[in-house]
Amino acid sequence: MNLKILWMYHDLMDLYGDKGNTAVLKVRAEKRGISCIVDTCSIGEEKNICDYDLFFLGGGADREQSLIFEDLIARKEQIRKAMDENTAFLLICGGYQLFGKYYKDQDGNVIDGLGFFDYYTESTDRDHRCIGNIAVQTTMDGETFKAVGFENHGGQTKNVSTPFGKVLYGHGNTFDDGSEGFMNDQVLATYMHGPLLPKNPKIADHIIQRALKKRYGHVELTPLDDTIENKAREVMLKRLNAAD
Repeated sequence: MNLKILWMYHDLMDLYGDKGNTAVLKVRAEKRGISCIVDTCSIGEEKNICDYDLFFLGGGADREQSLIFEDLIARKEQIRKAMDENTAFLLICGGYQLFGKYYKDQDGNVIDGLGFFDYYTESTDRDHRCIGNIAVQTTMDGETFKAVGFENHGGQTKNVSTPFGKVLYGHGNTFDDGSEGFMNDQVLATYMHGPLLPKNPKIADHIIQRALKKRYGHVELTPLDDTIENKAREVMLKRLNAAD
């Protein structure tokens, strides 16, 4: 069994250690005997997105988003085809924003998004940001649990039809919306950096399952010993007064 991951704009969209997400996916897959390949693709490079099981796009500031958006838009039809072929998507912060209708930066400049989803993002002033640790309650593939991460974004993402989770502590999509991220059966899009997956092994496994589904259908993953990871997560949940 093989898992193929495409990490887009690895040299530009890697804010707050988002590369740790690919490392976790690779380790957790290989511990189960699943061969995992992580390829990278940056501006102007040729890659057939449909060849991959998981499309990963991390976070970046306004500058990085302005650098990649034309190249990303040029790949729109190939990304759409990958969606139609059941590729899984993990989108963090700037990657999340760029799959919506548009992103308006702090200077009022509008960056067109891919427009796959109805949400849009408009930035606040430079001194007014959603920043700090965050805890959410989410349900992925029928399993409800709590997740932790770190957010730092001026953008306010609105008109999200199916959020990733309910905010227990922190901000999320906007200052007072009470919801975080976007999710459907193929896509997980979130503001949670840190990186996300080392702190939340359940999310990592759900992402692996979604990616493997493209070629193998539903795959039951062998349980791993996540004692250390779960203890670290519980410490943070207690610190944020979000534990059970």
